[in-house]
Amino acid sequence: MKALVYQGPTKMSWLDVPNPKIEVSTDVIVKMKATTICGTDLHILKGDVPEVEIGRILGHEGVGIVTEVGSGVTNLAVGDEVILSCVSSCGRCSNCKKGLYSHCLDPEGTAGIGWIFGYMIDGTQAEYVRVPFAENSVYKVPSGMTDAEAILLSDILPTGFEIGVQYGHVKPGDVVAVIGSGPVGLSAVMTSRLYGPSKVIAVDLDNARLGRARDFGATDTVNSGDPDWKEQIFALTDGLGVDVAIEAVGVPITFTMATQIVRPGGNVANIGVHGKAVELALNELWISNINISMGLVSTNTLGMLLKLVAEHKLPAEKFVTHTFSFDQILDAYDIFGHAAEHDTLKVLIH
Repeated sequence: MKALVYQGPTKMSWLDVPNPKIEVSTDVIVKMKATTICGTDLHILKGDVPEVEIGRILGHEGVGIVTEVGSGVTNLAVGDEVILSCVSSCGRCSNCKKGLYSHCLDPEGTAGIGWIFGYMIDGTQAEYVRVPFAENSVYKVPSGMTDAEAILLSDILPTGFEIGVQYGHVKPGDVVAVIGSGPVGLSAVMTSRLYGPSKVIAVDLDNARLGRARDFGATDTVNSGDPDWKEQIFALTDGLGVDVAIEAVGVPITFTMATQIVRPGGNVANIGVHGKAVELALNELWISNINISMGLVSTNTLGMLLKLVAEHKLPAEKFVTHTFSFDQILDAYDIFGHAAEHDTLKVLIH
């Protein structure tokens, strides 16, 4: 089969590799219909995730058709169309029983922590993929759902919702600021509306993305390149700051921005994947009674979000701005890697 293979920092190739095989009774093999690219894939290519070995197949999002099932799999069958969660989980260990699938303890010792695709095991940017713990790690695609809708449920919609909205404790009437209007930031904008905030402020340097944020549910936008960006945000509140500040970029300056605009007693929810240490001004923040959260998505809300997308309560297909075939995957990386130049959100590779 063909697959996108990591060959060291800044290097990847679309190569012929052996087809995956069932290794454990709880595995299935899926023929990929569609995959996409995540910002985390770009972090890997930059060398920010040194645990990824040369020769690893990249990718952790996908939709496909089950072609083979392990002997221990009873509720999936050959021919089922499924969404692959970016997190693989046994469903039985103490962490999984708490819904913390991202920290599955893997009692079989076959996979590692929850996020393993394209990291600890071969990923989804390939013609076929082996899925561990399949019964707890894939979701059947409802009739009529498109690949463009389904692919967003693998990772970014649950990530924005769980790590941004839920960890940020968004409540009815809150003022929410989302710093970064890339795909994950926009997923936080979109899903925050489920909790009835009074305002959702999108913050970004790119006016085009800010314009798009309004399409995803932002009530207000602020360009953080403006000298008075902070004053603009405070003017949209009662002068005390936002109730919830969601960081969705992953660089020190944007995390610091989030801590500067949150009101006393508010919440800072960090979604961004940080490749460098961030200074935390505890000498200034301790007195404000704020809560800071962060984490790796568990996708324990994927099933609920799937229902909302299926009923068109969340217009997930709006995220897909470019489509490619599998043999154009290197072009897809180029377009996604230069998102600002091409006005790119998510690419659909099928």
